Amino acid sequence: MTVSPESQGMCSKRLARIDRFLQERYVAPGKLPCALLQVARHGQLVHQSVLGHASLETGTPLAEDTIVRIYSMTKPVTSVAFMMLVEEGRVALDDPVHKFIPSWRNLGVYVSGVAGAFQTRPPEVPMRIVDLLRHTSGLTYGFQLRSNVDAAYRSGKFEPFDQTGGLQGFVDALATMPLEFAPGTAWNYSVSTDVLGYLVGLISGVPFDEFLRTRILEPLGMMDTHFHVGDDKAARFAQCYVKSEAGTLVPAQVQSFREAPNAPSGGGGLVSTAADYMRFCEMLRNGGALGDVRLIGPKTLRLMRSNHLPGGADLADMSVSMFSESTFQGVGFGLGFAVTTDPARTLLAGSPGEYWWGGMASTAFWIDPVEDLCVVLLTQLIPSSTYPIRRELRTMVNAAVIDSQA
Repeated sequence: MTVSPESQGMCSKRLARIDRFLQERYVAPGKLPCALLQVARHGQLVHQSVLGHASLETGTPLAEDTIVRIYSMTKPVTSVAFMMLVEEGRVALDDPVHKFIPSWRNLGVYVSGVAGAFQTRPPEVPMRIVDLLRHTSGLTYGFQLRSNVDAAYRSGKFEPFDQTGGLQGFVDALATMPLEFAPGTAWNYSVSTDVLGYLVGLISGVPFDEFLRTRILEPLGMMDTHFHVGDDKAARFAQCYVKSEAGTLVPAQVQSFREAPNAPSGGGGLVSTAADYMRFCEMLRNGGALGDVRLIGPKTLRLMRSNHLPGGADLADMSVSMFSESTFQGVGFGLGFAVTTDPARTLLAGSPGEYWWGGMASTAFWIDPVEDLCVVLLTQLIPSSTYPIRRELRTMVNAAVIDSQA
Protein backbone atom coordinates (compact mmCIF):
# COMPACT_ATOMS: atom_id res chain seq x y z
CA MET A 1 0.00 0.00 0.00
CA THR A 2 1.38 3.37 -1.01
CA VAL A 3 1.28 6.55 1.06
CA SER A 4 1.27 10.15 -0.08
CA PRO A 5 4.72 11.01 -1.49
CA GLU A 6 4.49 14.47 0.03
CA SER A 7 4.10 12.92 3.50
CA GLN A 8 7.58 11.45 3.03
CA GLY A 9 9.21 14.47 1.42
CA MET A 10 8.74 13.48 -2.21
CA CYS A 11 6.85 15.05 -5.09
CA SER A 12 3.90 13.07 -6.49
CA LYS A 13 3.95 14.93 -9.82
CA ARG A 14 7.64 14.15 -10.36
CA LEU A 15 7.08 10.51 -9.50
CA ALA A 16 4.06 10.30 -11.82
CA ARG A 17 6.14 11.43 -14.77
CA ILE A 18 8.31 8.33 -14.28
CA ASP A 19 5.33 6.19 -15.29
CA ARG A 20 4.85 8.24 -18.44
CA PHE A 21 8.56 8.01 -19.20
CA LEU A 22 8.64 4.23 -18.78
CA GLN A 23 5.49 3.70 -20.80
CA GLU A 24 6.30 6.07 -23.65
CA ARG A 25 10.06 5.48 -23.88
CA TYR A 26 10.29 1.75 -23.22
CA VAL A 27 7.12 -0.30 -22.81
CA ALA A 28 4.81 1.03 -25.55
CA PRO A 29 7.53 0.98 -28.27
CA GLY A 30 8.39 -2.61 -27.35
CA LYS A 31 11.86 -1.92 -25.99
CA LEU A 32 11.00 -3.51 -22.63
CA PRO A 33 8.36 -6.18 -22.08
CA CYS A 34 7.46 -4.75 -18.70
CA ALA A 35 8.56 -2.51 -15.85
CA LEU A 36 7.78 -2.75 -12.15
CA LEU A 37 9.23 0.09 -10.09
CA GLN A 38 8.88 0.53 -6.33
CA VAL A 39 10.11 3.64 -4.49
CA ALA A 40 10.15 3.72 -0.67
CA ARG A 41 11.18 6.61 1.59
CA HIS A 42 11.56 6.40 5.36
CA GLY A 43 10.22 2.84 5.14
CA GLN A 44 7.00 3.85 3.35
CA LEU A 45 6.12 2.88 -0.22
CA VAL A 46 5.46 6.18 -1.99
CA HIS A 47 5.29 5.04 -5.62
CA GLN A 48 4.73 1.90 -7.65
CA SER A 49 4.66 1.43 -11.42
CA VAL A 50 3.28 -1.80 -12.91
CA LEU A 51 3.52 -1.61 -16.70
CA GLY A 52 3.58 -4.00 -19.64
CA HIS A 53 3.36 -7.77 -19.86
CA ALA A 54 4.83 -10.72 -18.01
CA SER A 55 4.47 -12.63 -21.28
CA LEU A 56 4.16 -10.96 -24.67
CA GLU A 57 3.19 -14.27 -26.27
CA THR A 58 0.18 -14.94 -24.04
CA GLY A 59 -0.67 -11.31 -23.32
CA THR A 60 -0.43 -11.92 -19.57
CA PRO A 61 -0.16 -8.49 -17.93
CA LEU A 62 2.55 -7.75 -15.42
CA ALA A 63 1.24 -7.89 -11.85
CA GLU A 64 2.54 -6.72 -8.49
CA ASP A 65 3.36 -10.31 -7.55
CA THR A 66 4.96 -11.38 -10.84
CA ILE A 67 8.07 -13.50 -10.25
CA VAL A 68 11.20 -12.66 -12.24
CA ARG A 69 14.81 -13.78 -12.58
CA ILE A 70 16.90 -11.35 -10.53
CA TYR A 71 20.22 -12.93 -11.54
CA SER A 72 23.08 -10.92 -9.96
CA MET A 73 20.79 -9.23 -7.44
CA THR A 74 21.32 -12.60 -5.73
CA LYS A 75 24.87 -11.46 -4.88
CA PRO A 76 23.92 -9.07 -2.05
CA VAL A 77 21.76 -11.79 -0.46
CA THR A 78 24.65 -14.26 -0.55
CA SER A 79 27.03 -11.62 0.79
CA VAL A 80 24.75 -10.93 3.75
CA ALA A 81 24.57 -14.68 4.43
CA PHE A 82 28.36 -14.86 4.48
CA MET A 83 28.69 -11.85 6.77
CA MET A 84 26.31 -13.55 9.22
CA LEU A 85 28.96 -16.28 9.54
CA VAL A 86 31.66 -13.63 9.99
CA GLU A 87 29.65 -12.16 12.86
CA GLU A 88 29.43 -15.63 14.43
CA GLY A 89 33.22 -15.91 14.42
CA ARG A 90 33.28 -18.85 12.02
CA VAL A 91 35.37 -17.07 9.39
CA ALA A 92 37.30 -13.80 9.08
CA LEU A 93 37.62 -11.45 6.13
CA ASP A 94 41.40 -11.78 6.11
CA ASP A 95 41.39 -15.59 6.18
CA PRO A 96 43.06 -17.14 3.12
CA VAL A 97 40.52 -18.90 0.92
CA HIS A 98 42.68 -22.05 0.84
CA LYS A 99 42.01 -22.45 4.57
CA PHE A 100 38.55 -23.67 3.50
CA ILE A 101 39.37 -24.88 -0.03
CA PRO A 102 42.75 -26.66 0.31
CA SER A 103 42.88 -27.50 -3.41
CA TRP A 104 43.20 -23.77 -4.12
CA ARG A 105 46.41 -23.36 -2.09
CA ASN A 106 48.64 -23.39 -5.17
CA LEU A 107 46.47 -21.49 -7.64
CA GLY A 108 48.80 -19.67 -10.03
CA VAL A 109 48.42 -16.37 -11.85
CA TYR A 110 48.09 -16.49 -15.63
CA VAL A 111 51.21 -15.61 -17.61
CA SER A 112 50.58 -17.09 -21.06
CA GLY A 113 49.10 -20.03 -22.97
CA VAL A 114 45.71 -21.57 -23.55
CA ALA A 115 43.60 -24.18 -21.77
CA GLY A 116 45.66 -27.31 -21.23
CA ALA A 117 48.93 -25.41 -21.60
CA PHE A 118 48.67 -22.45 -19.24
CA GLN A 119 51.87 -20.89 -17.91
CA THR A 120 51.48 -19.40 -14.44
CA ARG A 121 53.42 -17.77 -11.62
CA PRO A 122 52.79 -17.80 -7.88
CA PRO A 123 50.73 -14.86 -6.56
CA GLU A 124 52.45 -12.36 -4.29
CA VAL A 125 49.82 -12.95 -1.60
CA PRO A 126 47.13 -15.64 -1.29
CA MET A 127 43.52 -14.96 -2.17
CA ARG A 128 41.63 -13.82 0.94
CA ILE A 129 37.95 -14.01 1.80
CA VAL A 130 37.63 -10.24 1.33
CA ASP A 131 38.79 -10.67 -2.27
CA LEU A 132 35.76 -12.84 -2.98
CA LEU A 133 33.37 -10.29 -1.48
CA ARG A 134 34.85 -7.33 -3.39
CA HIS A 135 35.67 -9.16 -6.68
CA THR A 136 39.44 -8.74 -6.43
CA SER A 137 40.02 -12.51 -6.31
CA GLY A 138 41.49 -13.05 -9.77
CA LEU A 139 38.50 -15.20 -10.78
CA THR A 140 36.43 -14.30 -13.84
CA TYR A 141 33.25 -15.01 -15.84
CA GLY A 142 33.33 -16.79 -19.19
CA PHE A 143 31.18 -14.05 -20.74
CA GLN A 144 33.85 -11.41 -20.16
CA LEU A 145 35.32 -12.33 -23.58
CA ARG A 146 38.62 -10.72 -22.65
CA SER A 147 41.28 -13.35 -22.05
CA ASN A 148 42.32 -16.95 -22.61
CA VAL A 149 41.22 -17.69 -19.07
CA ASP A 150 37.71 -16.39 -19.89
CA ALA A 151 37.70 -18.68 -22.92
CA ALA A 152 38.67 -21.64 -20.73
CA TYR A 153 35.78 -20.85 -18.38
CA ARG A 154 33.41 -20.90 -21.37
CA SER A 155 34.70 -24.12 -22.89
CA GLY A 156 34.81 -25.85 -19.50
CA LYS A 157 31.39 -24.49 -18.45
CA PHE A 158 32.87 -23.37 -15.13
CA GLU A 159 29.76 -21.73 -13.71
CA PRO A 160 27.14 -23.15 -11.31
CA PHE A 161 24.31 -23.13 -13.87
CA ASP A 162 26.27 -25.65 -15.94
CA GLN A 163 27.39 -27.95 -13.12
CA THR A 164 26.14 -31.48 -12.62
CA GLY A 165 28.50 -32.12 -9.70
CA GLY A 166 26.95 -29.56 -7.39
CA LEU A 167 28.82 -26.67 -5.79
CA GLN A 168 31.66 -29.02 -4.85
CA GLY A 169 32.13 -29.89 -8.51
CA PHE A 170 32.11 -26.19 -9.36
CA VAL A 171 34.86 -25.40 -6.84
CA ASP A 172 36.88 -28.44 -7.88
CA ALA A 173 36.73 -27.31 -11.51
CA LEU A 174 37.99 -23.85 -10.61
CA ALA A 175 41.00 -25.46 -8.91
CA THR A 176 42.23 -26.39 -12.41
CA MET A 177 42.14 -22.80 -13.70
CA PRO A 178 44.73 -20.04 -13.29
CA LEU A 179 43.82 -16.68 -11.79
CA GLU A 180 43.62 -13.76 -14.22
CA PHE A 181 45.64 -11.54 -11.89
CA ALA A 182 47.17 -11.62 -8.45
CA PRO A 183 44.49 -11.29 -5.76
CA GLY A 184 43.96 -7.73 -4.56
CA THR A 185 45.62 -6.07 -7.56
CA ALA A 186 42.60 -5.54 -9.85
CA TRP A 187 38.79 -5.74 -9.93
CA ASN A 188 37.00 -8.18 -12.21
CA TYR A 189 33.32 -9.12 -12.14
CA SER A 190 33.38 -12.86 -11.57
CA VAL A 191 32.08 -16.08 -10.06
CA SER A 192 33.49 -14.95 -6.70
CA THR A 193 30.04 -14.75 -5.11
CA ASP A 194 29.23 -18.26 -6.27
CA VAL A 195 32.30 -19.39 -4.34
CA LEU A 196 30.93 -17.52 -1.32
CA GLY A 197 27.72 -19.54 -1.66
CA TYR A 198 29.75 -22.74 -1.55
CA LEU A 199 31.60 -21.48 1.52
CA VAL A 200 28.35 -20.58 3.30
CA GLY A 201 27.31 -24.22 3.03
CA LEU A 202 30.73 -25.57 3.94
CA ILE A 203 31.31 -23.34 6.97
CA SER A 204 27.75 -23.45 8.34
CA GLY A 205 27.28 -27.17 7.76
CA VAL A 206 23.90 -26.40 6.17
CA PRO A 207 23.33 -26.62 2.40
CA PHE A 208 23.62 -23.16 0.89
CA ASP A 209 20.06 -23.00 -0.44
CA GLU A 210 18.68 -24.20 2.89
CA PHE A 211 20.77 -21.61 4.76
CA LEU A 212 19.31 -18.81 2.65
CA ARG A 213 15.78 -20.15 3.09
CA THR A 214 15.88 -20.66 6.86
CA ARG A 215 18.19 -17.82 7.90
CA ILE A 216 17.24 -15.00 5.49
CA LEU A 217 14.31 -15.55 3.13
CA GLU A 218 11.69 -17.02 5.47
CA PRO A 219 12.60 -14.79 8.46
CA LEU A 220 12.22 -11.70 6.24
CA GLY A 221 8.96 -12.96 4.77
CA MET A 222 10.43 -13.30 1.27
CA MET A 223 8.14 -16.20 0.45
CA ASP A 224 8.37 -15.87 -3.35
CA THR A 225 12.17 -15.84 -3.47
CA HIS A 226 13.72 -19.20 -4.37
CA PHE A 227 16.26 -20.91 -6.61
CA HIS A 228 13.46 -22.25 -8.79
CA VAL A 229 9.76 -21.71 -9.51
CA GLY A 230 7.44 -24.51 -8.40
CA ASP A 231 4.29 -25.59 -10.19
CA ASP A 232 2.16 -23.68 -7.70
CA LYS A 233 3.77 -20.38 -8.75
CA ALA A 234 4.48 -21.05 -12.44
CA ALA A 235 1.54 -18.92 -13.61
CA ARG A 236 3.18 -15.88 -12.01
CA PHE A 237 6.61 -16.43 -13.60
CA ALA A 238 7.54 -13.87 -16.26
CA GLN A 239 9.11 -14.62 -19.62
CA CYS A 240 12.63 -13.30 -20.24
CA TYR A 241 13.52 -11.56 -23.51
CA VAL A 242 16.36 -10.45 -25.75
CA LYS A 243 16.35 -7.89 -28.56
CA SER A 244 16.41 -9.55 -32.00
CA GLU A 245 18.38 -8.28 -34.99
CA ALA A 246 15.10 -6.82 -36.25
CA GLY A 247 14.74 -4.86 -33.00
CA THR A 248 11.80 -6.85 -31.66
CA LEU A 249 11.71 -8.76 -28.37
CA VAL A 250 11.99 -12.54 -28.56
CA PRO A 251 12.14 -15.09 -25.72
CA ALA A 252 15.67 -15.50 -24.37
CA GLN A 253 17.31 -18.91 -24.42
CA VAL A 254 18.05 -19.10 -20.70
CA GLN A 255 17.79 -21.58 -17.85
CA SER A 256 14.17 -22.49 -17.16
CA PHE A 257 14.36 -21.97 -13.36
CA ARG A 258 11.52 -24.50 -13.13
CA GLU A 259 13.60 -27.23 -11.47
CA ALA A 260 15.80 -27.16 -8.38
CA PRO A 261 19.40 -26.59 -9.55
CA ASN A 262 22.25 -29.04 -9.00
CA ALA A 263 24.43 -26.16 -7.88
CA PRO A 264 22.50 -23.19 -6.41
CA SER A 265 24.14 -20.04 -7.74
CA GLY A 266 24.95 -17.51 -5.05
CA GLY A 267 25.95 -15.14 -7.82
CA GLY A 268 22.81 -15.25 -9.92
CA GLY A 269 20.40 -18.05 -9.12
CA LEU A 270 17.41 -16.48 -7.37
CA VAL A 271 13.98 -15.51 -8.62
CA SER A 272 11.96 -12.97 -6.66
CA THR A 273 9.21 -10.35 -6.64
CA ALA A 274 9.35 -6.60 -6.14
CA ALA A 275 7.75 -6.83 -2.71
CA ASP A 276 10.17 -9.54 -1.58
CA TYR A 277 13.27 -7.73 -2.73
CA MET A 278 12.05 -4.47 -1.23
CA ARG A 279 11.86 -6.27 2.12
CA PHE A 280 15.50 -7.23 1.69
CA CYS A 281 16.37 -3.61 0.85
CA GLU A 282 14.43 -2.33 3.84
CA MET A 283 16.41 -4.71 6.06
CA LEU A 284 19.59 -3.11 4.75
CA ARG A 285 18.21 0.42 5.11
CA ASN A 286 17.34 -0.37 8.73
CA GLY A 287 20.90 -1.39 9.53
CA GLY A 288 20.45 -5.14 9.19
CA ALA A 289 17.00 -5.66 10.70
CA LEU A 290 13.38 -5.75 9.57
CA GLY A 291 10.83 -5.61 12.35
CA ASP A 292 11.99 -7.98 15.08
CA VAL A 293 14.21 -9.97 12.68
CA ARG A 294 17.88 -9.01 12.76
CA LEU A 295 20.25 -10.63 10.28
CA ILE A 296 23.41 -8.59 10.84
CA GLY A 297 24.47 -5.74 13.10
CA PRO A 298 24.59 -2.07 12.04
CA LYS A 299 28.38 -1.96 12.30
CA THR A 300 28.68 -4.98 10.02
CA LEU A 301 26.41 -3.30 7.47
CA ARG A 302 28.46 -0.09 7.64
CA LEU A 303 31.52 -2.21 6.90
CA MET A 304 29.75 -3.82 3.95
CA ARG A 305 28.74 -0.52 2.40
CA SER A 306 32.21 1.01 2.71
CA ASN A 307 34.54 1.08 -0.28
CA HIS A 308 36.92 -1.87 0.10
CA LEU A 309 38.99 -1.40 -3.03
CA PRO A 310 42.69 -1.18 -2.05
CA GLY A 311 43.77 2.35 -1.24
CA GLY A 312 40.19 3.63 -1.55
CA ALA A 313 40.40 3.37 -5.34
CA ASP A 314 37.47 3.69 -7.73
CA LEU A 315 36.41 0.94 -10.11
CA ALA A 316 37.67 3.26 -12.87
CA ASP A 317 41.17 2.80 -11.44
CA MET A 318 41.06 -0.96 -10.80
CA SER A 319 38.56 -2.61 -13.14
CA VAL A 320 39.72 -4.90 -15.92
CA SER A 321 36.17 -6.13 -16.65
CA MET A 322 34.61 -5.95 -20.07
CA PHE A 323 31.19 -6.11 -18.37
CA SER A 324 29.76 -5.07 -15.01
CA GLU A 325 26.39 -4.13 -13.58
CA SER A 326 27.85 -0.72 -12.69
CA THR A 327 29.52 2.21 -14.32
CA PHE A 328 33.02 2.87 -13.01
CA GLN A 329 33.55 6.62 -12.51
CA GLY A 330 33.03 7.79 -8.94
CA VAL A 331 32.16 4.26 -7.82
CA GLY A 332 33.89 1.91 -5.40
CA PHE A 333 32.96 -1.57 -4.27
CA GLY A 334 31.94 -2.81 -0.85
CA LEU A 335 31.32 -6.30 0.44
CA GLY A 336 28.67 -7.39 -2.03
CA PHE A 337 27.62 -4.30 -3.97
CA ALA A 338 28.83 -1.10 -5.61
CA VAL A 339 29.17 2.09 -3.54
CA THR A 340 29.13 5.72 -4.68
CA THR A 341 32.36 7.42 -3.63
CA ASP A 342 32.04 10.69 -5.57
CA PRO A 343 28.61 11.68 -6.95
CA ALA A 344 30.12 14.40 -9.15
CA ARG A 345 32.21 11.85 -11.04
CA THR A 346 29.16 9.62 -11.63
CA LEU A 347 27.34 12.55 -13.28
CA LEU A 348 24.24 11.55 -11.31
CA ALA A 349 22.46 13.53 -8.59
CA GLY A 350 23.01 10.85 -5.99
CA SER A 351 24.51 10.75 -2.51
CA PRO A 352 27.89 9.67 -1.17
CA GLY A 353 27.49 6.17 0.18
CA GLU A 354 24.63 5.04 -2.06
CA TYR A 355 24.93 1.33 -2.66
CA TRP A 356 23.35 -0.85 -5.31
CA TRP A 357 23.61 -3.63 -7.85
CA GLY A 358 21.66 -5.09 -10.75
CA GLY A 359 20.96 -8.27 -12.64
CA MET A 360 21.55 -9.58 -16.16
CA ALA A 361 17.86 -9.17 -17.10
CA SER A 362 18.02 -5.38 -16.44
CA THR A 363 16.72 -5.54 -12.87
CA ALA A 364 18.24 -3.18 -10.30
CA PHE A 365 18.04 -1.83 -6.78
CA TRP A 366 19.66 0.99 -4.90
CA ILE A 367 19.65 2.27 -1.34
CA ASP A 368 20.48 5.86 -0.42
CA PRO A 369 21.31 6.08 3.31
CA VAL A 370 21.47 9.88 3.17
CA GLU A 371 17.96 10.30 1.78
CA ASP A 372 16.61 7.15 3.51
CA LEU A 373 15.50 5.84 0.12
CA CYS A 374 15.07 2.33 -1.34
CA VAL A 375 14.27 1.65 -5.00
CA VAL A 376 13.64 -1.65 -6.80
CA LEU A 377 13.27 -2.03 -10.57
CA LEU A 378 12.16 -5.30 -12.16
CA THR A 379 11.93 -6.14 -15.84
CA GLN A 380 13.15 -9.05 -18.00
CA LEU A 381 15.48 -7.99 -20.83
CA ILE A 382 18.94 -9.48 -21.45
CA PRO A 383 21.55 -8.00 -21.41
CA SER A 384 21.27 -5.24 -18.84
CA SER A 385 23.50 -3.00 -20.96
CA THR A 386 20.86 -2.75 -23.72
CA TYR A 387 19.44 0.57 -22.47
CA PRO A 388 20.56 3.20 -19.90
CA ILE A 389 17.33 2.81 -17.93
CA ARG A 390 19.03 2.47 -14.55
CA ARG A 391 20.81 5.81 -14.82
CA GLU A 392 17.66 7.46 -16.17
CA LEU A 393 15.56 6.18 -13.28
CA ARG A 394 18.09 7.20 -10.66
CA THR A 395 18.02 10.71 -12.11
CA MET A 396 14.21 10.85 -12.12
CA VAL A 397 13.70 9.33 -8.67
CA ASN A 398 16.33 11.58 -7.10
CA ALA A 399 14.65 14.57 -8.78
CA ALA A 400 11.45 13.71 -6.87
CA VAL A 401 13.14 14.14 -3.46
CA ILE A 402 12.03 17.61 -2.30
CA ASP A 403 13.31 17.66 1.30
CA SER A 404 16.83 16.46 0.57
CA GLN A 405 18.91 15.61 3.64
CA ALA A 406 22.19 16.09 1.79
